Amino acid sequence: MVCTNKTVLQWVKDMAELTKPDQIVWIDGSKAEKDRLEIEAVSSGEMTRLDEKKLPGCLYHRTALNDVARVEHRTFICTSKKDDAGPTNNWMAPAEAYAMMRGLFDGSMKGRTMYVIPYLMGPAGSPVSKVGIELTDSIYVVLNMRIMTRMGDVAMKQLGDSPEFVRGLHGKAQIDEEKRYIMHFPEDNTIWSVNSGYGGNVLLGKKCFALRIASNLAHREGWLAEHMLILGIESPDGKVQYVTGAFPSACGKTNLAMLIPPAYAKGYKVFTVGDDIAWMRIGEDGRLWGVNPEAGFFGVAPGTSMKSNPNALLTTKSNTIFTNVALTSDGDVWWEGMGVPAPATATDWKGNPWTPASTEKAANPNSRFTAPASQCPCISPKWEAPEGVPISAMLFGGRRAKAAPLVYQSFDWEHGVFVGATMASETTAAASGAVGVVRRDPMAMLPFCGYNMGDYFAHWIAMGKKIKNPPKIFNVNWFRTNEAGKFIWPGYGENFRVLQWVLDRCDGKVDAVSTPIGYMPKAEDIDLTGLEGFTKEDLEGILSIDPAVWADEIKGIEEHFAKFDRLPKEMAAQLAALKKRFA
Repeated sequence: MVCTNKTVLQWVKDMAELTKPDQIVWIDGSKAEKDRLEIEAVSSGEMTRLDEKKLPGCLYHRTALNDVARVEHRTFICTSKKDDAGPTNNWMAPAEAYAMMRGLFDGSMKGRTMYVIPYLMGPAGSPVSKVGIELTDSIYVVLNMRIMTRMGDVAMKQLGDSPEFVRGLHGKAQIDEEKRYIMHFPEDNTIWSVNSGYGGNVLLGKKCFALRIASNLAHREGWLAEHMLILGIESPDGKVQYVTGAFPSACGKTNLAMLIPPAYAKGYKVFTVGDDIAWMRIGEDGRLWGVNPEAGFFGVAPGTSMKSNPNALLTTKSNTIFTNVALTSDGDVWWEGMGVPAPATATDWKGNPWTPASTEKAANPNSRFTAPASQCPCISPKWEAPEGVPISAMLFGGRRAKAAPLVYQSFDWEHGVFVGATMASETTAAASGAVGVVRRDPMAMLPFCGYNMGDYFAHWIAMGKKIKNPPKIFNVNWFRTNEAGKFIWPGYGENFRVLQWVLDRCDGKVDAVSTPIGYMPKAEDIDLTGLEGFTKEDLEGILSIDPAVWADEIKGIEEHFAKFDRLPKEMAAQLAALKKRFA
């Protein structure tokens, strides 16, 4: 690759002087380059090639034992004013952060190669898309970024001579967890990450750029960068409508993004536009239009099976990088919840021999697959449309045993922002600590909002005033439980029944019941055809709201809102209105 962009050249020169690599390699995104890098990664022992018949084009990688997840306590937003980072982010003054990070990066690439990765977030040629350049000493990062972004010449072509790109510097250094930092400098469009080799901390296009930096850009430029899936639903008459959805972890977000309609819904199709992140702008028609800025899926492997998410599993059958799963003796992969029998012997994610009698898990609970979105069997024909897709509805969801009903609709946009701002999940046995603790995660953005969350709520409210034809906003909860603690709603593909009601509401085809929390379905308007062992009475039960439970919910919302120093008056007014409706 020949780079003529003077800003890029000067920045790469400056960073190379700091990190002192032995050589600099510019990444062009070609097939020949991919082949060369894979051979190098396998020969060095950093990655393992899997069986070509079982998993063609697939690679396996293990991270360091101390480096298996995002490190939120070491992730900082570095703004001139502390208040601009807000009460929910870790903050450090930019000058202090740069000084500390320069010390950690100084000479950190001696004996190593610096790879220069130009990459595009969003479809090629789209006015929505933005360019980033990541400098890294990790071949694993290069090969993952090739899957997760549009990488190389395509990005440099879109950038041209512009100085406007997101600057990302990543160094493995010593993989020292006590000196591991992921620093965001939104005023400089810059991300520095050091002492990690794990995906979420080092694939800087993902949460770092596409959410933390992009949410800042969206705030300034008048659009939305959200932690949301985008799916399309085609009815038998050929009409396609698009829905976004924000869900905290362990709430079925990826499964919903790749949902397969149940047998009763003949003629319907569901398409995946994106499984994790949505960038949304107001179109000339007054609607909100969304794109998936990513080109791949960085999915959690454990629990992914042909029952829970067949489309995700099928996506990983070729050209995929598996991280921290178990490796079988015949060059295949395995993880808990895969839905196939455990191998008699395997090598676990730590590199140790493993059998079904072993006391430790074979795969790390946060083990991952990085797979090209283009391979997904249900990928939308519009997933790379430069203009994006028009959004009819937005879903907010959480894991609530008693409080939230199966589905309800907000009264209007502003009330919908309140619903998103107060969304919560209850901790499960799988999470560390007490079970049933309510954790509020506004719009599922708590770890990813790159600025003051009070200002973020205000930005949502301001956006609503600009969108002439806004999406309708809904809350869903697949996780209501009975007295024995068992889930009442069957979930998975059956969630399509709720999506049908959502779209019927968008089309004005069905009425709803006004309740203190929003518009609720009439039980007869949710199609239960072919749903064995689930009755209309069961449905009425999970569409009910208990005033006593909601009295506690309101107290929780009051405590939640008390944390925000810049809470918009509209949110306080929505809370007062909720109290009044229950009174």
